[in-house]
Amino acid sequence: MPKEARPSTGEQAKQHALTQLRQAILQGDMAPAQRLVENELAEQFDVTRASIRAALIDLAAEGLVERIRNRGSRVRVVTVEEAVAITECRMVLEGLCAAKAAVAASDEQLTELVNLGRAMTKAVADGEPVTYSELNHELHDKVREFSGQQTAVTLLERLNAQLVRHRFQLALRPGRPQQSLSQHLAMIEAITARDPQAAEAAVRAHLTSVIEALRD
Repeated sequence: MPKEARPSTGEQAKQHALTQLRQAILQGDMAPAQRLVENELAEQFDVTRASIRAALIDLAAEGLVERIRNRGSRVRVVTVEEAVAITECRMVLEGLCAAKAAVAASDEQLTELVNLGRAMTKAVADGEPVTYSELNHELHDKVREFSGQQTAVTLLERLNAQLVRHRFQLALRPGRPQQSLSQHLAMIEAITARDPQAAEAAVRAHLTSVIEALRD
């Protein structure tokens, strides 16, 4: 939004600051434990301190920001054990979504999943872990979308946002894409076979592997 068209106060200003801050945290532009100084952020985003403060309160509710009494705010540090606990919750919700997608997805949507599997296989063969990571996230997003289970999708969006740093580190770990590829292909195969039990089991097996990798 052009500067002259962007309100500096009110709900729209808060939403602008909220969007920009969330994106910066999720993309890694703001590191874990980095202090979030309201004056600096207000100047950066051309909004009031009140708008920044309101945005930080929302981000704290999402688990992305930690507000420390008398010391301001910082990007929240998610420990390995917290990441494991979050992934355990993902296991239940993503398993549900995969089972639902196996029943609800259209033939065209199933073809999308198959094509994603082929692209992921190529990325691994070409030694492109960043591309593989992006396709990995897209696959999980598509399965959630095709499930039609909006409540689970909303909960997963909040959980996954807290795992950005850990997921990025796992994606770049040598050998990890090769290890997880077969798990993702098993998920795709079960969903396209319209087998909800097998789809849920494949997701649980994959996320069990993620937990083991987090603890390594």
